[in-house]
Amino acid sequence: MLGYRYRLHYAKLPGKPDLAFPSRRKAIFIHGCFWHRHAGCKKTRLPKRRLEYWEAKFAANVTRDSKNQAALLALGWRFMVVWECELHDLERLTRRIVRFLD
Repeated sequence: MLGYRYRLHYAKLPGKPDLAFPSRRKAIFIHGCFWHRHAGCKKTRLPKRRLEYWEAKFAANVTRDSKNQAALLALGWRFMVVWECELHDLERLTRRIVRFLD
């Protein structure tokens, strides 16, 4: 990825980040807007049926994400979240990732 050395789904870290850069102690999570509840995104809608089930499931996903991110910070790692809806503008996303990694 852009010439950086990385590991996919690095199981040694909390939350198994999608991309981990061990030499830089940085991680990137790629989150689906629907499943991880991207605030303000049109893809973050609620299903019409079994609302109680889905609200609990989504709340658990968000809580788990927060705990994993806090654990990464406690280990001295920095992280970045890339949202599904950001993938449409790859040039902008690439610049953001390069800034994060440098």
